[in-house]
Amino acid sequence: MAATARATHLEDGVVIGEGVVLDTRPASVASRLLAAIVDLVVLFVAGIAAILTLGGLDVPLDEHSGRVLGIVAVAVVTLVLPTTVETLTRGRSVGKLVAGVRIVRDDGGPITFRQAFVRALTGVGELWLTAGSVALLCSLFHPRGKRVGDVLAGTYGSRVRSARPDTGSAVMPPHLAGWATHADVARLPDGLALAVRQFVARAPRLHPASRAELAVRLAGDLQPFVSPPPPAGTHPEAFLAAVLAERGRREGLVELERVRREQAEAVLLRRLPHGVPDPEV
Repeated sequence: MAATARATHLEDGVVIGEGVVLDTRPASVASRLLAAIVDLVVLFVAGIAAILTLGGLDVPLDEHSGRVLGIVAVAVVTLVLPTTVETLTRGRSVGKLVAGVRIVRDDGGPITFRQAFVRALTGVGELWLTAGSVALLCSLFHPRGKRVGDVLAGTYGSRVRSARPDTGSAVMPPHLAGWATHADVARLPDGLALAVRQFVARAPRLHPASRAELAVRLAGDLQPFVSPPPPAGTHPEAFLAAVLAERGRREGLVELERVRREQAEAVLLRRLPHGVPDPEV
């Protein structure tokens, strides 16, 4: 089961391939409504600023040019801006930042340009032409709070967890220390590495059945990246903790070596050339 092709779901979080931790629960209708109101205010302010700027230019426009300019302005506000913002921010407009919402794919990954465009195009009808009534009704009755654009694009609004992620280090199981030291651990996909870390940190708070099932699944995802496999009979959670602790130890050694190398290079750079002794400090 490839970890990079899907999000890894935990009891209280979703870890996507780019290492973004999202809440498993879809954003509430109230949160999405707040995000929409803030976005409308931002668009309104931007529109007023654009009108004042054009008015200050004092450029004469005939009726035909005015209609063309109006159509272009509507297209920019309803299609170009929403698509561009959601694509560049990976699903987070100004309103969504305020409301703590991110638009993600159904598998938890970041949305693409195509999905942002489908949402914006559908939004012309369900948001602008119907004053948001269609989107509101669809969100109220859909189990994940999706509007029509989300259904067609394969996306949904997810709450972004505001709490700080767990940063505790995994503890090496004593009986696996020798095996882990000599094991070859390949580079893990970001989503899988973060999922294992989140699971190890939160395992005591998970439901026993969910904990056991998720441990077996994550251990299966992790085994192709570790050689040789752990000793026979190793508990999946012990295997996950050992790999995580060993990766942390090795990364710490690499970081320590990098700091030492930079310090040595800094000393060399401060030295005077051609054997000239350094001045006394």
